[in-house]
Amino acid sequence: MAVDKLDDEDYPAWTMGQAADALDVQPAFLRSLDAAEVVQAHRSSGGHRRYSRRQLRLAARVRELFDDGMTLAAAERIVRLEDELAASRAENADLRRRLGEQTESTETERED
Repeated sequence: MAVDKLDDEDYPAWTMGQAADALDVQPAFLRSLDAAEVVQAHRSSGGHRRYSRRQLRLAARVRELFDDGMTLAAAERIVRLEDELAASRAENADLRRRLGEQTESTETERED
């Protein structure tokens, strides 16, 4: 396996058993997340489920929400909203950075 694949958050390097052990859950929990399309596992050429680090983090977050008493539907909605919020914050930060660069450029042009 190439090193760049190990650095790839989306590379499906974890087997079902490894993922279940890492998350301290039963494989049935991961299968239920897959069936509900909350965390859809990649499939190997042999049809075995494989998980990426990003998927493991998502499954761990869903597990936390379950432990807090949330239903699967509620946990899925919360995770999706958290993802949307993170994406919006990143976009906002990028727009603020670009606006700052544009403002600096305009001020420099005025000084010339």
